[in-house]
Amino acid sequence: MLTTLKTVYSDTRAEDLAWALGREPLPALATLALELADAQVELRLLGASHQVLLEQEHGSCSETVACIPGSSTPLPLGVSKRVGEWEYEFAARVEQLSRGQFAGRAQELLALVAEHPHGLAGVFPGSPHAFTALLAQRQEGSVMWRTWHAYPQEGQLVATRTRVGVRMPLPAML
Repeated sequence: MLTTLKTVYSDTRAEDLAWALGREPLPALATLALELADAQVELRLLGASHQVLLEQEHGSCSETVACIPGSSTPLPLGVSKRVGEWEYEFAARVEQLSRGQFAGRAQELLALVAEHPHGLAGVFPGSPHAFTALLAQRQEGSVMWRTWHAYPQEGQLVATRTRVGVRMPLPAML
């Protein structure tokens, strides 16, 4: 699903993004509710990037990547931690692209997400290449999502990848 967001573009640079786990739902400009097997996933576009809410029999999880006023947790390159009965893995990278590369990559990602039944993308006013996009899927007992945050004025594209799955017990030692 592709939408034009009715807000001021508030993410100014990739460096302004912060990461948070476990935040309450923030006001969203657009949402997409999905049922992926036994998991309920809500993809949320915020005025300042994204939030994903996950509900499953083993509990709930909330991931926020956004410009969060007062946040002291910058966007990490990677996180791996236990959240209740789940293993949570997060990775992020920043791509620096030329103007031409950026426009092509933006069009490619927006087309991919807009056509996908588990995708949500929002374009911010002022630039067709200023967007946030999310894509979720279920695979081998895990819920996974990818996100892209575009900063055309800087030529930067922030890509994240998250996997949440039930913790597997360690095999017994003989």
